[in-house]
Amino acid sequence: MNKEKMHTGDLYLPGDTEIIKEQTICQDKLHEYNLTKPSELKKRTKLLKEMLGDCGEGVYIEAPFYANFGGKHCHFGNMVYANYHLTCVDDTHIYIGDYTLLGPNVTLATAGHPILPELRKQTYQYNMPIHIGKNCWIGAGAIILPGVTIGDNTVIGAGSIVTKDIPANVVAVGNPCKVMREINEHDKKYYYKNREI
Repeated sequence: MNKEKMHTGDLYLPGDTEIIKEQTICQDKLHEYNLTKPSELKKRTKLLKEMLGDCGEGVYIEAPFYANFGGKHCHFGNMVYANYHLTCVDDTHIYIGDYTLLGPNVTLATAGHPILPELRKQTYQYNMPIHIGKNCWIGAGAIILPGVTIGDNTVIGAGSIVTKDIPANVVAVGNPCKVMREINEHDKKYYYKNREI
């Protein structure tokens, strides 16, 4: 019963023996992935296809990679790239669209705990899915919290903490993360400050 509640948003007990058994199998596979050499590209690709819920073509995750369920609840589109130390608290589903880039030390956290101390003391948890659109760039050290959706083509600035949904085609930064501006004509001419494309 606890296992089913992992994906409904309901409170459940994550220490359930059935959940722990499954999680340990996933963690073992993740450990194997993290022990691969950079030169073992074929092995890494094979392991990712076994580990992830969905693994599109050209997905690459730099090791070390951390995930509560070894990426089992992660659904990555084509050509997704994640830099070092990606952390996916994938107690429920995380969806990442094609061509999205994740900087180093990004955290995608689907799990939450009740505010009421008595419930936390009993180790209750709930999970809400994360959706990141196509062709996004999530900057280094960004933290995406449970239930957040980020629209296509959006850039999330380094170090941002994303607590609410962010629309498509914008640059958003800060703690809490807020839309700074839309992607515009300036971006068609300059790739960085005054450096022309």
